[in-house]
Amino acid sequence: MNLLVDLGNTRLKWALQQGAALHPGVPVDHSRPLLRELEQAWVEAPPVQRVLVSSVGRPRLEAELVQAVRARFGVQPEFIATKAAACGVRVAYARPEKLGVDRFVALIALHAQRRGAVVLASVGTALVLDALAADGRHLGGLIAPSPALMQQALLGATARVSASDAARIVELADDTEDAVRSGCWLAAAALVERFHAQVRARLDGAVGLVLAGGAAAELAPLLPCPVRLEPDLVLRGLACLAGGEPVESPDSRHA
Repeated sequence: MNLLVDLGNTRLKWALQQGAALHPGVPVDHSRPLLRELEQAWVEAPPVQRVLVSSVGRPRLEAELVQAVRARFGVQPEFIATKAAACGVRVAYARPEKLGVDRFVALIALHAQRRGAVVLASVGTALVLDALAADGRHLGGLIAPSPALMQQALLGATARVSASDAARIVELADDTEDAVRSGCWLAAAALVERFHAQVRARLDGAVGLVLAGGAAAELAPLLPCPVRLEPDLVLRGLACLAGGEPVESPDSRHA
């Protein structure tokens, strides 16, 4: 039994891995003390042999995670680092360590599906795009603010622009709140569409489009092409690195 941990910018996701099976737990929010939350989350967890971690979190959170793992399971967590190549994926960056480990591990999970070339759009704190050829070559990517971050930046830099949680996403807005929300979300959709088109042209063939992250379901209807929603890609990639070959998530679906 392995414990897999995805320490992100806003929350921690985890799963227990037994062979090819993944058993995700309830995500933990960073806004509460992490050590206490993990003690509660893992109170009934069985013993584990290994703990693999993908982390883009702050050092303080990593320290609390290490403390919680040692206290509960008595093992030292293994923090994964991006490498030039692993599990068939070959990173495009000249300095592979500059590629976020969460991106690297997610690409490993996608390559393990053997579904051909794919663009991954992760919509979380940032909007992160990556292109992966069918043979595992990472072609590169882009990073932009997420729609939520775009809206925050706009509101913070303007005095008379307002927003509303009830605002709609429309092509032609007739009030400010709808205009702000629509502009941010449609800008993100346009970037994903353009990136996907550029990758298709470069590879001269079919390229799948996968959305991941907390806002993936909201972005999916704004895109003109078929997409797959793939939850827990980082956890599934960690399972590959741990030596398992997890089946496709039962939550994967088309949108």
